[in-house]
Amino acid sequence: MASLEQVRRRLEEAGQPQLLRFWPELGPGERAALLKELSALDPRELREHCRGAAEAGARGDGGDQGQRKMGPLPPELLGSVRRSDPESLASWEQEGFHKISQSKVAVLLLAGGQGTRLGVTYPKGMYNVGLPSGKTLYEIQAERIRKVEELADQRCGSRGTVPWYIMTSEFTLGPTERFFVEHNFFHLDKSNVIMFEQRMLPAVTFDGRAILEQKDKVAMAPDGNGGLYRALEDNKILEDMERRGIQYIHVYCVDNILVKMADPVFIGFCVSRRADCGAKVVEKSYPAEPVGVVCQVDGVYQVVEYSEISPEIAQMRNPDGSLTYSAGNICNHFFTLDFLKTVVREMEHLLKPHVALKKVPFVDEEGNLVKPVKANGIKMEKFVFDVFQFSKHFVAFEVLRAEEFSPLKNADTADKDTPTTARRALLSQHYRWAVSVGARFLDKNGCRIPDKCSLSENEDPPAVCEISPLVSYFGEGLDLYMKAKDFTSPFIVNKTKHN
Repeated sequence: MASLEQVRRRLEEAGQPQLLRFWPELGPGERAALLKELSALDPRELREHCRGAAEAGARGDGGDQGQRKMGPLPPELLGSVRRSDPESLASWEQEGFHKISQSKVAVLLLAGGQGTRLGVTYPKGMYNVGLPSGKTLYEIQAERIRKVEELADQRCGSRGTVPWYIMTSEFTLGPTERFFVEHNFFHLDKSNVIMFEQRMLPAVTFDGRAILEQKDKVAMAPDGNGGLYRALEDNKILEDMERRGIQYIHVYCVDNILVKMADPVFIGFCVSRRADCGAKVVEKSYPAEPVGVVCQVDGVYQVVEYSEISPEIAQMRNPDGSLTYSAGNICNHFFTLDFLKTVVREMEHLLKPHVALKKVPFVDEEGNLVKPVKANGIKMEKFVFDVFQFSKHFVAFEVLRAEEFSPLKNADTADKDTPTTARRALLSQHYRWAVSVGARFLDKNGCRIPDKCSLSENEDPPAVCEISPLVSYFGEGLDLYMKAKDFTSPFIVNKTKHN
């Protein structure tokens, strides 16, 4: 740790001496904490970060898509669960299982963000949406890893390992580590659960000054999920993957309760197309749906945010009536290890950070805490999909929203992406699986609950049935447990010891 004078000189060099303005008022512990935090800031990087944030904020965050040529993804690059024949889907799935059985596939979880909008003070992966089992997102995901390894063994005669890399942040690393230890890593080998931390960046005022959120603490924020690429280098994760023989990486966000871990169909599709980079997408529900769109801009692949697409372009339709720009981004990606090596070592410096205007609590000149009512600061972040532009062999794969995408972002006071909608999505999926194999549901009085063939997005299933991922990864194998059997709602289907 640097001395006070060394830190003072560095801050002068960076043009940020105000970060020490309350030093005389701090106690010994507060001084030590602030000195440690400021020692980690490189003066040149801090100066460039603050200058760049102020300039970007002044330009605005509207993007320049109006001056650039957008185009939809070419049909030959887009695979689809809906439009593919059963033979192709089965072939891709078998290829994916083959790679998993050879221990060539890893999953990488983006879990650096805080659950601010969800209204919790702990990492989102620790959240319980209210399932009958009480399982958290982390537990569900861990069990899906265990099941996909088991299925690969059954299909290919070799049980491979799917390492789980978890990118955390300063806010989430400690609680996540403790949570996994308390739960015995959900019966995964702890040597195959690798946590690492992304960088933090100071929030900056509109005139380019780093913000103090307390007298002894700089307002810091994770550098976006696109901070993944610097974090891979900082923590030597690519070297770890290479040692393990990993060739393919499935990257996803923590908040999707329906995510298919190491999805063999997606992996197999990408491998069969010799892709170096791939994105899962869902069809947009309506033209103005607030999701980014995977498309081409000036001939390169990228995600264009919904705010950067004009209403006229958003409503464009193909001759068959489908939306021209329909490939909604769900932050679910495929990368080869070689592609990630190239990005990290040769391309990362070309990524341009995005501007986010935020309400950042701060201490004023008198040392009073102020909670602003409107945006007063700039946070700079990169997005994980910013690297699509570097792909030489890009593909996208469309999946069904009801089966694979239900994000958890907001508290139940909101009207979408809440604990209620996430729980409903999972239980509706499990109800469909159960009914499809002939399961029958009874109410508490023993009366038959009529089956319902289709459910709307805002409709709870008529019966509550939760199926453990250890029983079924994606609806397979349920005949053994549920065919032509009666179950009293609510019911949890767990794997018994003799199974």
